[in-house]
Amino acid sequence: MPAIELTDQNFKQEVEQVSGVVLVDFWAPWCGPCKIQGPIINELSDEEKGLKIAKINVDENQESSSRYGVMSIPTIIIFKDGKPAEVLVGLHKKEDIKVKLDSVAN
Repeated sequence: MPAIELTDQNFKQEVEQVSGVVLVDFWAPWCGPCKIQGPIINELSDEEKGLKIAKINVDENQESSSRYGVMSIPTIIIFKDGKPAEVLVGLHKKEDIKVKLDSVAN
């Protein structure tokens, strides 16, 4: 299943009001490292069936990016029960992201 595309308008409903774990990838189309991170996020979305994975374009959705202090991209924020539990800034390997997801989920 592909990652959910978030906007400022649906961020609250899709992330902040969700119980459980949600991974959000903050990215932009011009960002080189984001182009590498994107397929990794898509792989995780395919592999982690019980996990909600989403992406948000920071250029088009500056309100959400600003609210969570995203200053560099790619930034991955793992939310638990609607609140940020883990922040990963920069390019990360799939295995490293999985470790963080496991630590937040348990």
